[in-house]
Amino acid sequence: MRTGTEAAVGLVVGFGLDRVLGDPRRWHPVAGFGSAASALESVTYADRKGRGVLHEVVAVGAVVGLGCALRRGGVATTALATWTVLGGRSLARTGHALADRLESGDLEGARELLPSLCGRDPSVLDADGLARAALESIAENTSDASVAPLVWGAIAGVPGLLGYRAVNTLDAMIGYRNDRYRNFGWAAARTDDLANLLPARLAGLLTAALAPTVGGRPATALRAWRRDAAKHPSPNAGVAESTMAGALGVQLGGRTQYRYGTELRPTLGSGPAPRVPDLRRAIRLSESIQLAATLTAAAFALLRR
Repeated sequence: MRTGTEAAVGLVVGFGLDRVLGDPRRWHPVAGFGSAASALESVTYADRKGRGVLHEVVAVGAVVGLGCALRRGGVATTALATWTVLGGRSLARTGHALADRLESGDLEGARELLPSLCGRDPSVLDADGLARAALESIAENTSDASVAPLVWGAIAGVPGLLGYRAVNTLDAMIGYRNDRYRNFGWAAARTDDLANLLPARLAGLLTAALAPTVGGRPATALRAWRRDAAKHPSPNAGVAESTMAGALGVQLGGRTQYRYGTELRPTLGSGPAPRVPDLRRAIRLSESIQLAATLTAAAFALLRR
């Protein structure tokens, strides 16, 4: 009986810590995990899917095991774990800083900030391109960095919080279709896809429901989801980005330039290309979604008692 209440309170307190403090400035546990995963890769790497599966099992399994050992810490442990794995405050802060620089005409400053949000090549982007790249990243990371950890925290407590962040971090490190990681990173990418199936759809529903807070319509967001999400190469980012596009009344996608090359992404939503004011609206909507996801996760944790 007590566990569900502790989980619910811990999720809410951890969300509050993230809103007030943002990411830890030093000794961030996620950065520490990344360093450990890189060291492990030097041992496990081979250009084979089986080695990638081994890497995923060892790295994620170790973190889940740590979460199981810490799960009896009650509200305090759940709150600290939630704060550690959430990235919503830092996401919004970076988005606002980038918008500030765009509004002041500081394109070089905005380009310097973009890598903090996504892997696009900022050197080839103008102001509108930077706004679109930042908006798409905010849409995807609202789901990945905020909604998903909360969902897994509600389902599995501290092991779910830490385990999901390990899965998502490994995908960001090795889940690429380049020569080095096409096979070795396959397991990381597929595991992340599975881990985000439910959270991305919850994020899509919350985006549609909260569209009126930024002048949008739920029906338009849901229509964009039904029509456009499946076009996206990611089964989860397509949901997050298409519903955000529909809620804001803009069009996302199109020519997308990364450091490794150029992709022609399908268009999501219908309307004009996003501009800086739309980026501000996306940030406001993201913060509303984060709060709604926290309350939803806490309610689910209470019901699981």
